[in-house]
Amino acid sequence: MNRTRRNHGTTFRAQVALAAVKGDKTLAELAEQFSIHPTQITEWTQQLLARAADVFGGTKTVSETPDLKTPHAKIGQWPWRMIF
Repeated sequence: MNRTRRNHGTTFRAQVALAAVKGDKTLAELAEQFSIHPTQITEWTQQLLARAADVFGGTKTVSETPDLKTPHAKIGQWPWRMIF
């Protein structure tokens, strides 16, 4: 009997990871309470701890806009005679 694949939302993941970080219950108890595998709880907890600094502005993301100065400078240097 196969169980269908479930997709858990971010709120649920955060709730489970925070419960694991608290340490009030064992991993097995949390797995039974939330009906998920203990390995999944461990993975979500590791993700939470790795990204916790981002909540307080610990790391900045790279700008989404690409730097166009270098490609635009190279366009002026192309030998146009070779293209035609």
